[in-house]
Amino acid sequence: MPTETNINTQKTKYDAICKSLLAKKYTLARIMQSCMSEYQNCSLKDIAEKYIEGEPEIGKIKVLPDNSALIDGMANEDTSIDEGTVVYDIRFKALVPKNDEYINLIINVEAQADFNPGYPLIMRGIYYCSRMLSAQYNREFNKSHYEKLKKVVSIWVCTEPTQKRICTINKYNLTENNIIGSIKENPAHYDLISVIMVCLGNPNNEDYNGILKYLDVLLSKKYTRQAKQQILENEFGYNFDTETEKEVNEMCNLAQAIEDKGIAKGIDIGKQQGINIGKLEGINIGKLEGINIGKQQGKFETTLANIQSLMYKVNWTAEQAMDALNIPQEEWEQFLPKLQHLN
Repeated sequence: MPTETNINTQKTKYDAICKSLLAKKYTLARIMQSCMSEYQNCSLKDIAEKYIEGEPEIGKIKVLPDNSALIDGMANEDTSIDEGTVVYDIRFKALVPKNDEYINLIINVEAQADFNPGYPLIMRGIYYCSRMLSAQYNREFNKSHYEKLKKVVSIWVCTEPTQKRICTINKYNLTENNIIGSIKENPAHYDLISVIMVCLGNPNNEDYNGILKYLDVLLSKKYTRQAKQQILENEFGYNFDTETEKEVNEMCNLAQAIEDKGIAKGIDIGKQQGINIGKLEGINIGKLEGINIGKQQGKFETTLANIQSLMYKVNWTAEQAMDALNIPQEEWEQFLPKLQHLN
């Protein structure tokens, strides 16, 4: 039986590769061009080579904003005595060309699989922005020079959103509303926080194109390495250098290993649950009943895994996959609730 530790280790490696792929400058440039109004009229080359400053940091450097020992430059971890520790997936500085001068931004990009972690994800994005604002004290400005605050942007790439969020991009930011009078403040004085939710999803969705397709193909578990490379190179001009090819290949291998171990674990758990139930019904009857329940549960988990595999690898609907596996239609209803989020 696969151990929880082994599966978690593989998931950690998979997540690390996702972050590494996201942190490549031309991928960040494509996200910025597609999701941020500041870069809509800029070329990918200019964004990647001129406007992204330095090398984006990927979740490894500690910063102590409440401590006198401050580290200059970008880092991926804010530690506050009162607020605890936040580790950012990716964080970097960027320039925005405007009227023959440049405006500075601080951008954070997060890869998120669980869209419902027990709280509204957008609130976490707002919190991250707040931390990036407060962390600028004694780095970007000191004393009362709040005019030097840099705008912060937190972009969340959600790989497994809820059904209603599939293939959507939403932006949340501060705006001005006149309650009495019509005075207008300079937007640069309040437009300091922006949270952008990029929700990937189903290839059959009419909005499955552009940045949504690019990121889904790059990060998804349902494409083989060859399919990823073909789509990204042919449709998006992605440069598959040796390092990227190695990372994508390892990502696909890890995805398959995680899936296989998850299936094996499910079968073992099903068998054990069947045996335990059987014991409660009596020694002799219980053994037989437990084995049968275990076999049925194991068969169900195996069949479910085969359906999911076809849906991922061939891009079929649940119905097409079950039909190909010759599953009687009267049994479809027991599988469909487990597959709705994949359709």
